[in-house]
This record gives sequence, structure tokens and C-alpha cells, in this order.
Amino acid sequence: MKRKIITIVFLIATSGALMTACGTESTRVSYNLSLEADNFNDTRQLTVIDCITEDVMFQMTGRMSITADMSDNQLEVIVEDEDGGYKKHFIGLSDNVTYIVEDITSEDVNQYQYTLNFNPNMWIPVEVETID
Repeated sequence: MKRKIITIVFLIATSGALMTACGTESTRVSYNLSLEADNFNDTRQLTVIDCITEDVMFQMTGRMSITADMSDNQLEVIVEDEDGGYKKHFIGLSDNVTYIVEDITSEDVNQYQYTLNFNPNMWIPVEVETID
């Protein structure tokens, strides 16, 4: 009788361990991918979109660490340059501005190069009036 109870407890524990292994693998992969990106080992593309006009406001591509600071409604983006220095960018978010981060790592990328592209249609046109 004691042996049956021990066998049942062992089978239940083993079943529980096997069921949680599926969930922990995706958690571990997610953690490892985030760690690689935050250590500037992956190339990412950040796209900021105005949801009202459906226009891309700008894109930033490079090896970067991105943190969403919702207490200040902003993204904090840190990039590493080729001299080993770092630059930090802040992107303000609002109810009508959203962003997408894609991992676009490839073998042909310079690890210190990044680009930042602004959509010129998003800038408010300014008219200058000269008074003599």
C-alpha cells in the first residue's frame, strides 16, 4: 500500500514537472532573446506610428536596448556607437502614438551602425514672414 502511494505521488510530481516544462521553455527563450537584444547583440527596428493618421512618424534601426517607461509615457532607447560610447534617445508616447519593435538580426550588419528615419509629412509646415 505504501509503495502504491509513493508511486502515485511520484507520477503526479513527474506529470506536473513535464507540464510546466512547456511553459518554462517559452519563458526562457523570451528571456534569452531580450537579454541578447539588451546587450546590443541583435539588430532591432523601432517604428513609431501615429494611429490617427496611420502614418509612420519615424523608424530607428540598429543594435539598441529599449525600455518602455509607462510612468513617463515614453520609450528610452540606448544605442552603442562604434567607439564604445552610448547614446540615449527618448520617444514620447500618447494615446494616439504606438510603436513596434522587430528583431531583424542578420549576419551582414555593422554592430555599431544605426539609422533614424523621420517621416517628413509629420512635421508641421512653418511659414516665415519677414518684417522690415
